[in-house]
Amino acid sequence: MLEIKNLRASVDGKEILRGIDLNVGRGEVHVILGPNGGGKSTLMNVIMGHPKYEVVDGTITFDGENLLELKTYERARRGIFLSFQAPEEIPGITVENMIRTSMQAMSGGKLKYLEFRKQLKSMMAELKMDQSYARRYMNVGFSGGEKKRSEILQLLMLNPKLALLDETDSGLDVDAVQIVSNGVAKFHNENNACVIITHNTQILKSLKVDRVHVLLDGLIVKEGGAELVNKVLEEGFGAFSNE
Repeated sequence: MLEIKNLRASVDGKEILRGIDLNVGRGEVHVILGPNGGGKSTLMNVIMGHPKYEVVDGTITFDGENLLELKTYERARRGIFLSFQAPEEIPGITVENMIRTSMQAMSGGKLKYLEFRKQLKSMMAELKMDQSYARRYMNVGFSGGEKKRSEILQLLMLNPKLALLDETDSGLDVDAVQIVSNGVAKFHNENNACVIITHNTQILKSLKVDRVHVLLDGLIVKEGGAELVNKVLEEGFGAFSNE
């Protein structure tokens, strides 16, 4: 589904990614681990097409199409979703209208309002979100946990092909992490894929992890199965610095 070859990218003239190779197949869950500043969020933003980042070399293809030729909104319409580490507040547009407009942009047609509302209420109940949040402006006045649940609500409603989750679990208490984890597990199936950046392995408990990548200083220095998560927890990232 997603194929990245020799990806190098910079910001403000400083190279952050120094030759990333990554393949994500349909139905797979990939986890990216690494210290702060190693390039994890940069990788997510480059895949999504953030204009701040300049691709110096390499290729990114998604379902066989060259992503680097597409604008950010075009990548979103192809079915790529990025959940932010720090979700933005958007005054003036409600959660309900934001999601409905996004779904219509992806489908290219109008939604039946009553069916949309029924689905939205069901998903909010799954995430234990108060129904009144649907009528509030997007993330305005939301707590950190409420913003993260809002992100997962968007994920479930939009149902993309590829979910890029950038520390969606950061800053959450144990109960909130479990709710977010269950939401991601509800989304994931054999027809889509997830790439997850996390420092908290609790979010992975409801998921079957296919591949783990350790990213240090702009390079993937180690890859393996789910057992690699435990090695990182036991030995830290320093164990991989010379690999």
